[in-house]
Amino acid sequence: MKRSFLVLIILVNVVLVSCIPTKKLTYIQPPEEAVDSLMVIQEKQSPYRIQVNDILNIRVKALDQESVQIFNPVGEENLNANSEERAYFDGFSVDIHGNIRIPVLGYMNVLGYTTEELEKLIEKKLLEEQFKEAANIFVSVKLTGLRYTVNGEVSSPGTKTMYQNRLNIFEAIANAGEIDVVGNREDVLIIRQYPQGQKVHHLNLLEDAVMQSPYYYIQPNDIIYVKPLKQKSWGTGSTGRETLLTIVSTLTLLTTTLLLIDRL
Repeated sequence: MKRSFLVLIILVNVVLVSCIPTKKLTYIQPPEEAVDSLMVIQEKQSPYRIQVNDILNIRVKALDQESVQIFNPVGEENLNANSEERAYFDGFSVDIHGNIRIPVLGYMNVLGYTTEELEKLIEKKLLEEQFKEAANIFVSVKLTGLRYTVNGEVSSPGTKTMYQNRLNIFEAIANAGEIDVVGNREDVLIIRQYPQGQKVHHLNLLEDAVMQSPYYYIQPNDIIYVKPLKQKSWGTGSTGRETLLTIVSTLTLLTTTLLLIDRL
């Protein structure tokens, strides 16, 4: 009888520690009882500044479009706008020194500029060296897609490219097939590139305060890593059904063992 009671206590403890509560799976939880509210998201993210190995899409327009054709790819209107191959071959790659090479203008150092700042810089150089104000030069500079990597406890890990200007952490993870049940949503790591090197930032996706974080919006070349919960290493099951099967198997094994011991 005492042995059975001991086995029961052990199994209850296994159930309590192995099941993953809903609270660890629900995103953006308010601190108290939920009510409809408007959260004003303050823009805390600094503008992205061009880094080494970025690929830039630069286009120049003017009243006389033929005069600026040398700056634009030939036949670009017939190519797939979402083609990564086109971005690689037609874009301007930033070399290890932070330079790009533009027709006529030659090498320009673009490291640390925002795309808006670079647009103004190129326009200024074109007006100083090639054109007059009457040419009405217009320069567009964009990154060739927002490229990032997701690893860890997600359904579809790997490198993703999104063709939009901004992407928040939830959109980025959803594009990777969502976080698995055994993924740790309380401490998602953002490994971000900086001129000085890499830094690791932490996000708790279960708190509504995550939307106020300066790392809520991801940046090009970010690495998102979702750590596993302890339940995965314990191997007791991530769902109620899996846990129940594990408990039944354990109970059967313990019962058989106790019966054999009693017969000795």
